[in-house]
Amino acid sequence: MSEFQETLYEGYGQRLQMDRLLHEVRSEQQHLVIFENARMGRVMALDGVIRTAEADDFIGHEMLAHVPIFAHGLARRVLIIGGDDGGILREVARHRDIESITLLGTDPAVVALCREFLPNHSAGAFDDPRLQISHEDVLQFLATTEQRFDVILGASTAGEVLSSEEFYHASRRCLNDDGILVVRTGVPFMQLGELQSAAKRMQGLFADWHFYQAAAPTCIGGALAFAWGACSVESRKLPLETLAQRFAGSGIVTRYYNPHIHVGAFALPQYVLQAIGKPSND
Repeated sequence: MSEFQETLYEGYGQRLQMDRLLHEVRSEQQHLVIFENARMGRVMALDGVIRTAEADDFIGHEMLAHVPIFAHGLARRVLIIGGDDGGILREVARHRDIESITLLGTDPAVVALCREFLPNHSAGAFDDPRLQISHEDVLQFLATTEQRFDVILGASTAGEVLSSEEFYHASRRCLNDDGILVVRTGVPFMQLGELQSAAKRMQGLFADWHFYQAAAPTCIGGALAFAWGACSVESRKLPLETLAQRFAGSGIVTRYYNPHIHVGAFALPQYVLQAIGKPSND
């Protein structure tokens, strides 16, 4: 019985027992492994970094999907960038009023592996008739498409593209008037520079920008942050009662997200606010 040792941070990390190795691909480009762990269920790691685990995948995926969709209130067209495992697609697809879901920037080989070894992540969402999958280059698609979206979601599996200035500008171009962009940006305590970079990208580009957080055990080092860029200043300031009505009306049953979590997630620690140049009362 072997162990998986994460290598994301030098001198600090997490170690998981590999109770059963399910799949492993090692090449010059990447090292992908899927294994079972008694506590975390099936785990997928890429190049020494845990990408997702069955036990806590619901936390990040629910918060990435439901916060902007419920905040928008009338989302019909959603673009997902990355998300090979299908978890974010699963959560978006639970919203009955969404008419079109576009999946962009995935690796078809990794998607196939996840459908085989992590079927609970997508829960059949890859077969949703509203889904359209594009294998076009992410920046090329965003720069040239005539489509406009109500919500754009950036998952970490899409790589460094999501941190570029070009990505933020191109995403803003593809949003409707009340559109919202949310991007996974890392763990603030360990990766504060990623938040500072995202903040610089969003300043002057969105009517309202901020970050929100959620704590997932396999995102080692503290709470996971999401960059929030909204074309409407009202989206982030909705009353709790409005969110509660939308949540109840959706009929969606969650394990992490609820309207109170939604509101509270935008309350950031002082060191994060100072790093991104935001006042504590924003």
